[in-house]
Amino acid sequence: MRKYTDQLSEKRDAALAHAEQITQIAITEERDLTKDEDTAVATVLDEVRELDEQITRHAELEARAAAAVEVRKEKHVDVATVVKSEPRTYTRQSSNNFLADAYASQFQADADASQRITRHMTEERIERRAVGTGAFAGLVVPQYLTDLAAPLARAGRPYADIMRKHPLPDSGMTLNISKVTTGSSTAAQSENAGVSETNMDDTLLTLNVFTVAGQQTVSRQAIDRGTGIDQIVMEDLVRSYHTTLDAATVADLTSVAGITVSYTDANPTVAEMYPKVADAVQQIQTAYFGNPDYILMHPRRLAFLLAAVDGQSRPLAVPTPYAMNAVATGNGSAIYGNSGYQMMGLPIITDANVLTNTGVGTNQDTIYIGVSSEAHLWEAANSPLMLRFDQTSAASLGILVVVFGYNTYTHNRYPNAFAKITGTGLVAPAF
Repeated sequence: MRKYTDQLSEKRDAALAHAEQITQIAITEERDLTKDEDTAVATVLDEVRELDEQITRHAELEARAAAAVEVRKEKHVDVATVVKSEPRTYTRQSSNNFLADAYASQFQADADASQRITRHMTEERIERRAVGTGAFAGLVVPQYLTDLAAPLARAGRPYADIMRKHPLPDSGMTLNISKVTTGSSTAAQSENAGVSETNMDDTLLTLNVFTVAGQQTVSRQAIDRGTGIDQIVMEDLVRSYHTTLDAATVADLTSVAGITVSYTDANPTVAEMYPKVADAVQQIQTAYFGNPDYILMHPRRLAFLLAAVDGQSRPLAVPTPYAMNAVATGNGSAIYGNSGYQMMGLPIITDANVLTNTGVGTNQDTIYIGVSSEAHLWEAANSPLMLRFDQTSAASLGILVVVFGYNTYTHNRYPNAFAKITGTGLVAPAF
């Protein structure tokens, strides 16, 4: 609380300094204030008076807090014990509403709401809850909001999470990367003969910065009198952001992958699909001169692998300790994302953002093999960057909740580091 009062005082002093600077210029130039200068000074003085009122209110709160500390000391009360026994500021049992307080503290200068937000942030720091405060403009979202909400089920970001992460620069809407198109040369040299020389040449790989954003207008009545409204809205917007970003990165992989392996099969089987994966691996090694380190597929394609059996009805994908002539190995349970299964030593990542409506008949999915270090993702720190509350619908008592983040991505440094397997052999499997 003291820190917040100091911030108010600093803001007040800065405002007064600005007004004094305006008047000092007029004095130096031996003239009266212009109309614009007079309006600016009046605006600053109004702001100073409002800040004085806030400082007074917070000073009173500080005085009461100090008095309470003295009482505890006189009665020999252990302050640490009292803090631990106090209920958290925002719980389902309390009458406090986080979203309402966040709105009131920002737009209504409500000192009590600001105090509750400050106390809640202290509680979060003490308990070290990983809520992602940067995503909500410095306001720590109560943990119970995300623990118990039941938003729309979404695919999430399994693929985006395995990509190579970079911090997005603070400014600019494009990123430029030098991409060498002609390399230097070396050759055996005879004595006194000329040395091989080839001038290098490059081109620019330009990446556009994208904005992923979503909004929801929440009625003031829902916030003030509803139950569980705010957590559903916030959680669903954040989950939608991550799903949208992941789908975009998969789409970029689809369009950029430099190697395509065709799998045409009227009656597809795992045994017939397996050589196609081997072909994709060797083509990457041949063209990129490096090793792939993941296989990306839709969950239904992994299920197709797990359901396959040999001539004695034994599964072809088996737990690692019991593997013998297995097509794939794993821990025995298919997990969404990094599934725990491997094929040819490469981990299988499942992602429902892999499309299942491609190809003839629009019922085919795609298998990707690639090098994760060449799948680049730039994302603004703590994205989504902010949850903002604006009075754009004040006439209808609506509060606009906005989630947005800046990002860009590319697989185009080395397209041949990625291969995709497509064709009629990847139609919807039957179980």
